[in-house]
Amino acid sequence: MTHRLLLRAGIVCALFVICVVAPVSAAETPNGAPSLTINLGDGTPQQMSVVVQILLLLTVLSLAPALIMMVTSFTRIVVVLSFLRHALGTQQSPPNQVLISLALFLTLFVMSPVWQKVNAEALQPYLEQKASQSEALERAADSARGFMLKQVREKDLALFVDIAKLPAPNTPSELPIHVVIPAFMISELRTAFQIGFLIFLPFLIIDIVVASILMSMGMMMLPPVMVSLPFKLILFVLADGWFLVVGSLVKSFA
Repeated sequence: MTHRLLLRAGIVCALFVICVVAPVSAAETPNGAPSLTINLGDGTPQQMSVVVQILLLLTVLSLAPALIMMVTSFTRIVVVLSFLRHALGTQQSPPNQVLISLALFLTLFVMSPVWQKVNAEALQPYLEQKASQSEALERAADSARGFMLKQVREKDLALFVDIAKLPAPNTPSELPIHVVIPAFMISELRTAFQIGFLIFLPFLIIDIVVASILMSMGMMMLPPVMVSLPFKLILFVLADGWFLVVGSLVKSFA
């Protein structure tokens, strides 16, 4: 996925430079055929720096979906919802589009306090020219770091600090963002797998009971999944499963 995003970002950047950034002039050759000339101005450092900034901006925008998954609650939510679908045994129901959309809206709900803080402390001061670009980025990174540090395990942080061969910080807030993000992601995956295990247990019991009954009746040719699926669905509906799963997911970030 990362390679595809980088390739797409490179193509978009190249097209942008050719079609928009670079001044284009048209002239006619002696035989009357039109010719196309592309240049980057007079090649001054100021003009080249603007082009580089635009290329970097387009690259960041292309990588925005991956960044959203890395530093928000999206990873835990979408993995748990995937575990829930597999535990129910409903194949592609709900479809991927529904699960991804639900995960995105739950992510917006969970992350809204963080984004409001970023807007109040970083974006608005920058737009009002009360803070420089570097200060705004630093404040935004601090807000994201604070959210991730609440969810990450110290063991995972220590792992990446040791791999990066960094000195032990006095406080977790001193850790660089490139150490916090991978530690946060593996912590999220661990938590998601724990929740997925608890979701699987009641449905696994239903599968075992149904399989045992079918074998005792000599109906070994009948797939137990076909019989257990209605029972799992009615159990999930009677227990108000979506309310319990979504409520537990959102509260797990508190």
